[in-house]
Amino acid sequence: MKYNKITQKVIDELIEILGKKNVILDKEKMETYSHDETPVEQYANMPEVVVTPTTAEQIAEIVKLANRELIPITPRGAGSGLSGGAIPVFGGIVLSVEKMNKILEIDLENMMITVEPGVVTNDINPPLEEHGLFYAGYPMSLLTCYIGGNIAHNAGGGKAIKYGVTSRYVMGLEVVTPTGEITQLGGKLVKDVTGYNLKQLYIGSEGTLGIVTKVILKLVPLPKTTVDLLVLFKDPKSAIAIVPTVMTKAGIIPTSVEFMDKLCVKTSCEYLNEHLPYQDCGAMLLIEIDGTREDQVNEEAEIIGELCLEKGAIEVYVADNYTTQERIWSVRRDIAEAFKVVSPHQSLEDIVVPISEIAKLIPEIEKMSEKYDILMPSYGHAGDGNLHTTLVKNPKMTMEEWYETEEKALKEFYAVIKRFGGTISGEHGIGCKRKPYMPIVTDDVQFDLMRKIKNTLDPNNIMNPGKIFDL
Repeated sequence: MKYNKITQKVIDELIEILGKKNVILDKEKMETYSHDETPVEQYANMPEVVVTPTTAEQIAEIVKLANRELIPITPRGAGSGLSGGAIPVFGGIVLSVEKMNKILEIDLENMMITVEPGVVTNDINPPLEEHGLFYAGYPMSLLTCYIGGNIAHNAGGGKAIKYGVTSRYVMGLEVVTPTGEITQLGGKLVKDVTGYNLKQLYIGSEGTLGIVTKVILKLVPLPKTTVDLLVLFKDPKSAIAIVPTVMTKAGIIPTSVEFMDKLCVKTSCEYLNEHLPYQDCGAMLLIEIDGTREDQVNEEAEIIGELCLEKGAIEVYVADNYTTQERIWSVRRDIAEAFKVVSPHQSLEDIVVPISEIAKLIPEIEKMSEKYDILMPSYGHAGDGNLHTTLVKNPKMTMEEWYETEEKALKEFYAVIKRFGGTISGEHGIGCKRKPYMPIVTDDVQFDLMRKIKNTLDPNNIMNPGKIFDL
């Protein structure tokens, strides 16, 4: 697709729509908007202009202008993504929702909250606590990510096994279409089968089908108590085998079941100077249980702990207060940072397979790690089969050798994932990072359907082009 460069005339029109303070042209300031959390040297690309609108009406006018002038628009949240979804591959306009950051309404009677897309996910729950409610969407980057970005990627996270992913809680969306119309999809309705489910089409579409400008989220009762179990197993197979057993034999749905292989635990503990007894274990599970009654949560934690020991766990550690819970959760949360010390050059993946296949997958990952002479630690959400296996550059490799190795290893890795009935992203999205590998897991019929949807809604292909697939 051939796009036009931004002219002074276009800049003048943007300033007229937004005001001068909401149009950024300074190269140094725009650099921040050239990348997300994917490696800058591989994926970054500079925009020609950055705009920071404050209303849906302004966004609609910008989109109409971009259509008329054939200029690409890249919607952007916090830039905390791991797929290159917010990178302006073709330059053009980066449209940041950072100033659309208001909580608009807390509706206690309907147990819903209405927010703008630039609200930090972590900021949604504090005003709800006094009402005994919370928004249960829980991406691991909730301290920095925006709710708009969560919707763009249908973010999941550590609590999806019990509470589900973002889409479960999105009741309504206000959207600006790729041709500049404003529409309301869904609303404060628990049930709605009036025509096609367009709301769900937009959730997970990575900003390629329009821009979300308002969100209605469902709320649920706030748990009053939480207990965490850190469980050591001799090998990954034993650890994974317990996951379905907890739900079937014990009849308990944990809040979280996080998996960490030995390499992850060892590296994170050394990074944190934490002295957990990981030497004799091959894998760890971090299991969280929450609820409204302390006695019930404690009983469920005891049942799960005993079941783990019965099924071969080496040890079960209980964390039932904030200090000990933070201690063990920090081991899980800091894995990615710990491996950056080993090497800053990584490819953090987001594969998802049926839960039962994780134990079979780990030996395959170990073989690939040895074959390509790189570290491939695996950690993530065992309760829903979503692992963040990470390819970590061998410090001895040149950058040229690393890029070549990374490409070969990813192709083989994704082929293995498909063989196990899985796919290449569970929550981070495709963006431009995983786009080349989509054909490994997506057939021609699916591609054709997606292209037809994209062409129909975005005939000029101006909305976040270069992501997910090529037209």
